[in-house]
Amino acid sequence: MKVLVIGASGFMGPHVVSDLLRRGHRVATLDRETSPTRLPEQVTRIRGNRNDLASSKEQIAKFSPEVVVDMILSSRRQAAQLIASMRGLARRVVAISSADVYRACGILHGFESGPLQPVPLTEDSELRTKHDVYPPEAIQQLKQIFGWLDDEYDKIPVEQTILSDPELNGTVLRLPMVYGPGDRLHRFWPYLKRMDDQRAAILLQEDIARWRSPRGYVEDVAAAIGLATEDERAAGRIYNVAEAESFSEEEWVRKIAAFAGWSGAIVPLPKDEMPAHLRATYRCEQDWSVSSERIRSELGYTEAVPENVAFERTIAWERDHPSEVWRQMFDYEAEDRTLTSIASRSSTRS
Repeated sequence: MKVLVIGASGFMGPHVVSDLLRRGHRVATLDRETSPTRLPEQVTRIRGNRNDLASSKEQIAKFSPEVVVDMILSSRRQAAQLIASMRGLARRVVAISSADVYRACGILHGFESGPLQPVPLTEDSELRTKHDVYPPEAIQQLKQIFGWLDDEYDKIPVEQTILSDPELNGTVLRLPMVYGPGDRLHRFWPYLKRMDDQRAAILLQEDIARWRSPRGYVEDVAAAIGLATEDERAAGRIYNVAEAESFSEEEWVRKIAAFAGWSGAIVPLPKDEMPAHLRATYRCEQDWSVSSERIRSELGYTEAVPENVAFERTIAWERDHPSEVWRQMFDYEAEDRTLTSIASRSSTRS
């Protein structure tokens, strides 16, 4: 099968390309002239702009893809352009979406009202009713990290557009928080740096310590995308992709600690006792865990990379690529004052 991957130069894209090649498919990528990403020689590289697909249509038609995987769709406008450009060329498009479409995400971030959503979230759980997922300043910060992000970012209209065309089949994959080598958000780093700096303790806000969210290792997530790309049973379907169990944040930190060789203490504290730089305003009573049972039962998805390998690779990469993304979350003097205060109170009580 011939597959075109749009946005293959990012964190997940090269893994998706490798997975498709491993499955025996012919692969082409559409990416910018400036993309430095190295891909296997057998990949056909089409240079272009995902916001101007019409200018690349002749080259795409020459490759004649049967399925198009768009890794970087972020607005209704982009989705409509994709459908218009691929109608008559491909038979199906696979859109990479996010678990942030769920109403639970809006409740977590405080811009949706109403009762807490039941978890784990399934593909039929309620979606957000508000379409400004993140505040404008957050979007701008994310655009600096992910250059493809659109100012009109919202995966809900993306999904609706992809799945509503009568001539071109669509598949939607809702991804979790993806970790692994190359993670531009450096999800391990806020904890791993403290561990490598030999901090005696890591402070966690109590409600965050209990909060559960979906995660997935990059190669496993790429395999799920490859599976849904080649399997025609995925036409017209929406799939959550995530590890089978959503661990709490405290459990997650303990896992990192075990593989990083850190034996310090994890100290959960009430929000009003946390140092200001570690205080979160989320409604963490709303868990964000999702069920990936549908893709497992319908398409036979299962993780291929053992947990110890995933963690060891991620930790090694994070150590080789120290990050500035979370610099605002480090104030050891403030953390030491808090720990001293806790010790003092404990001593007084004893």
